[in-house]
Amino acid sequence: MKQRPRIYYNESQKALMWDRWKQGDSLQTIAQLFDRNHSAVQRILAETGGIRPASRCRSPRALTLAEREEISRHVLAGQSIRWIAARLCRSPSTVSRELKRNGGKEVYRANQADQHAWDRARRPKDCKLTENPMLANLVAGKLQMQWSPEQIAGWLKRLFSGRREYSVSHETIYRSLYIQARGALKKELLEHLRRTRVMRRSRHHTQKTDNHGRISDAVSISERPASARDRAVPGHWEGDLIFGSHNSQIATLVERQTRYVMLVKVDGKDTETVVSALIDNARRLPQELYKSLTWDRGKEMAGHKRFTLATDIQVYFCDPRNPWQRGSNENTNGLLRQYLPKGLDLSAYTQDNLDEIARRLNERPRKTLLYETPAQRFESCVAMIS
Repeated sequence: MKQRPRIYYNESQKALMWDRWKQGDSLQTIAQLFDRNHSAVQRILAETGGIRPASRCRSPRALTLAEREEISRHVLAGQSIRWIAARLCRSPSTVSRELKRNGGKEVYRANQADQHAWDRARRPKDCKLTENPMLANLVAGKLQMQWSPEQIAGWLKRLFSGRREYSVSHETIYRSLYIQARGALKKELLEHLRRTRVMRRSRHHTQKTDNHGRISDAVSISERPASARDRAVPGHWEGDLIFGSHNSQIATLVERQTRYVMLVKVDGKDTETVVSALIDNARRLPQELYKSLTWDRGKEMAGHKRFTLATDIQVYFCDPRNPWQRGSNENTNGLLRQYLPKGLDLSAYTQDNLDEIARRLNERPRKTLLYETPAQRFESCVAMIS
């Protein structure tokens, strides 16, 4: 098989790759634009971990090509450095350094000097985590505890309020992980992120869809009381099943106001088994902290009437093909995949194991709670009704 010649992509072609990558196109789809395999595009994008490099631009304070041409002409005419600087409205030292770094008056050429200045400017700026090893160690430790970069940044801001040397943005942490040339955080820490991909991926890449069937006598989410919609009071929960290998699954529940999580072991996905497990779990909480449950259109809740009759908890259902209406639970399921990756046999986990995972998640600070933990918020609610 004849090997095709290697393509060296120009800047406009690379810009097209990054535009399509941001839109969520796959590597193979992008590669087809250039009649190449996906590996040809992956090589370009992987250099910076799937993060588009910032466009280069000249500093407004730097000498321009036109100014360098002026310097070159006047040097040949025998003018002094101070005379040239006055004509350009520049400091004499600026003109003097420009000539010295480019060989002196005898060999100075404007085009060459301008290109050398552009080349010298291409240098990576040390990121904050490289300059502060103690901060980098703090960040690495929290990543190993499955904290997200955003949680770490918020926690640092709260813990070291007013100390800028310990303030770092979540974007800096992500870039230090995905762009290994920065040398601040080890690549192995990527495996502790919620999503363990080796390149950063556009949020438009995948969208979860809902293919569940109809539920008889389902009460629409639109009929949910206002106190549940605006999270004004605790006690309104959202639920779903997450699935593993070998037909295994667990039920996930999250309280809307506090984001407190409970995990329920279920031995099957039939409605009889799921509803029975949810009834037993509901009896662990006082009625004041369990007033309603919002579920997707999954058939596992076809027996919702039995659940309501046994617990006096009303069940509401999302509109068809709109699972995002229980966004707190969808987000929580994504967080749980750090502890329960896809393809794992969930039947091996006991209820004690699931309680431990829920505890770890509930003790992680959340941005939406101003970096308090769900456990702290939920304990406050329990104390108020005691």
